[in-house]
Amino acid sequence: MAQKKKLTATVFRQEQIAAGIYDMWIETDLAKDAKPGQFISIYPKNQATLLPRPISICEVNEEKSALRIVYRVAGQGTREFSNYHTGESIEILGTLGNGFPLEKADGKRVFLMGGGIGIPPMLQLSKELSARGKAENISAILGYRNELFLYEDFKAYADVYAATEDGSSGSKGTVMDAIRDNDLKGDIIFACGPMPMLRAIKQFAEANQMEAYISLEERMACGVGACLGCVCTTKEVDHHSHVKNARICTDGPVYDAKEVMI
Repeated sequence: MAQKKKLTATVFRQEQIAAGIYDMWIETDLAKDAKPGQFISIYPKNQATLLPRPISICEVNEEKSALRIVYRVAGQGTREFSNYHTGESIEILGTLGNGFPLEKADGKRVFLMGGGIGIPPMLQLSKELSARGKAENISAILGYRNELFLYEDFKAYADVYAATEDGSSGSKGTVMDAIRDNDLKGDIIFACGPMPMLRAIKQFAEANQMEAYISLEERMACGVGACLGCVCTTKEVDHHSHVKNARICTDGPVYDAKEVMI
């Protein structure tokens, strides 16, 4: 894994793509080493906000000169980010996290499952799995409250299915409803989203003898292991703390679903 580093990057462009959801491209050398499922931490300029904000990597451009992040405004830090303009300098730390194990998908039918702000990190994964050409087929199953975002972006790399809480698009309900409604079959799951969704996916994978790798990044706070706000319980004893837990931001965020207790 490449050494993480803090550096100054430049906003290439930014736009709002849904209610409270922003899409930003950042020019940075970190794009050269970025892996699907990894994240960066962005430092707010407002000195009152002490910790950087971890945000997943959505996409890397073909030249590997820029990263794309898609994030929800959730507090003071992300509200500041949403006001950044083209050419603005920002301090970022990256690349962070372990990413998804792409090689596990070779020769298998793949479910890429994203819920809410867990959808963006699945885009680069779908892009790279498609480029490898070793998956039998790729189904992107995306869960939304109502308004769709990034849905069209996935179509270049996967068969795409949506679920919305209000039934306005795709299946009414959750990503699990979309699997049932479309009678989808798979061998391996890669997923990121809210904890109830990940719990359902873990149970579904166990019941159907499927491999599952889940990103727990929704639970991160600082992203650098300082705040201990993202500890999860694991089956195995951590060799640092000697207890059954791990810090998602430094040991994850991607785990084999069998290895974590959620």
